[in-house]
Amino acid sequence: MPHPPTSRLAGHALVEALIEQGVDTCFGVPGESYLAVLDGFHEHRERIRFIACRQEGGAAFMADAQGKLSGRPGICFVTRGPGATNASIGLHTAFQDSTPMILFIGQVASDQRDREAFQEVDYRQMFGPGTLGMAKWVGECHDADRLPEYVARAFRTALQGRPGPVVVVLPEDMLTRATAAPVLPRALPAQAWPAPGALRELRSMLLAAKQPLMIVGGSGWDAESASALQRFAENWSLPVGCGFRFQDTFDNRHPLYAGDVGIGINPKLAQRVKDADLVLAIGVRLGEMTTGGYTLLQAPRPVQKLVHLHAGPEELGRVYAADLLLQASSACAGKALETLAAPLDLPWRAWAEAAHADYDANHVAPPVAPLDMAEVVKAVQRLAPADTVYTNGAGNYSGWLHRYVRYHGLQHHGRTQLAPTSGAMGYGLPAAVAAALLHPQRTVVNLAGDGDFLMTGQELATATAYGARKLISIVVDNGSYGTIRMHQEREYPGRVSGSDLFNPDFAALARAYGWRASRVDTTAAFEPAFAEALRAGEPTLIHLKLDADVSTSRTTLAAIRAAAQARDTAG
Repeated sequence: MPHPPTSRLAGHALVEALIEQGVDTCFGVPGESYLAVLDGFHEHRERIRFIACRQEGGAAFMADAQGKLSGRPGICFVTRGPGATNASIGLHTAFQDSTPMILFIGQVASDQRDREAFQEVDYRQMFGPGTLGMAKWVGECHDADRLPEYVARAFRTALQGRPGPVVVVLPEDMLTRATAAPVLPRALPAQAWPAPGALRELRSMLLAAKQPLMIVGGSGWDAESASALQRFAENWSLPVGCGFRFQDTFDNRHPLYAGDVGIGINPKLAQRVKDADLVLAIGVRLGEMTTGGYTLLQAPRPVQKLVHLHAGPEELGRVYAADLLLQASSACAGKALETLAAPLDLPWRAWAEAAHADYDANHVAPPVAPLDMAEVVKAVQRLAPADTVYTNGAGNYSGWLHRYVRYHGLQHHGRTQLAPTSGAMGYGLPAAVAAALLHPQRTVVNLAGDGDFLMTGQELATATAYGARKLISIVVDNGSYGTIRMHQEREYPGRVSGSDLFNPDFAALARAYGWRASRVDTTAAFEPAFAEALRAGEPTLIHLKLDADVSTSRTTLAAIRAAAQARDTAG
């Protein structure tokens, strides 16, 4: 029988509970409201580390990246009031991305509650759970003896069903009380398997189809389920697209891969989704970006037959009246689907081959001078190791990653794409720092826009402080909020307002933080600079100067403006 723990501060008990859950790294910004927890990190410093970040938004993004990479909740600590509000961007990202994460917030002392004490906020109101909220559950613990219970519940809630973020609020005085409460065992989610009758119905729908298409994505996949999903696709010769920013769910090098279904979608793939007579949406939320603004699949009743499999019952039928709804954990989905026996003759093999041919053709683009972003991204993947982690935030620049990186399926190297489906600017650099610290043996490449980078650029200091090594950040500088400028030219051609940027010398800025850095202005100069960054094995920033007219991987501002002016003239 294990001996019950001796009495210790509740803040120390919290750290012990995290260790029991398998946590060895936490991210955050220190605050006086949880000094007892910080002391607990010191007490147990041989078993767990606290990474002190430079801003709570960056810390929360790092925790989200941790959750994506590990499949277990990423951990973030912030102080009350401004700390919590700064961290809310990462919480919202984790919610929309279905990432398991726990945000611990220091709170005012219990005897000061409801007086609008210094930095006091009611976090149940602020982050209130719900299908359009920011958290799956918000709990506030006032009893030190119950703190391990709250931690265990937080882990289970973050992992259960559709994974997501949880908030645990920690009154300052509670953390300094003594408790002998034991920590609870490691939380594991209950796994859901689709009903056998529903699987039989799915097989019947497949047998009746002529042009099926599978769209996969979402969180909660493991290597075994991803491998089983690939075998299911192979058995049935199904063309496979990956949902918005979940491109590493299925191996992009596979002959059945059709491309990414998200922003900047290949027009031929978009038409193929519309032309399909059966769409299997497996693990992915059918949100605005994956459905092309709810047009590829018309809401609420698609023209195509629709099968939707998802871990969260609240997601099934939320927007679409599908023909078949299956609740199943992503970790079970592939294994369940591969049990469906396929006939020897499938009428859509040519359809699947054409889908992959369209994907291959989408990698060919007309050259752009003097700096060709397509060639930049192709050079990155050609030179970087196969298990490289790619990160980005929000902005038109990310379209080059989506289009030209061929992500390996997660059964090969785990997650290799860290990107916010929430469209949060500033995500990429903190996510890259987290990946580099959590997996120091892997190369991490962050592609950032100039506006995106300066949202969280101060986390360069975190990388330096904690010894990140194999980390490369490529900053694409076109002197504008490119996505906004694109929309301006489309809706109000030639009337630019608020989207121009004044930028620093990004290479000089990186050097000030202790990074290596260089500037690249031409396509020919990029590959040597990137190769040198790989050889150096030190955090390196490469500053790319891009012409502002180069708007996306498919068009220019001049072309958008001309089309808009022609439209307005005709109208």
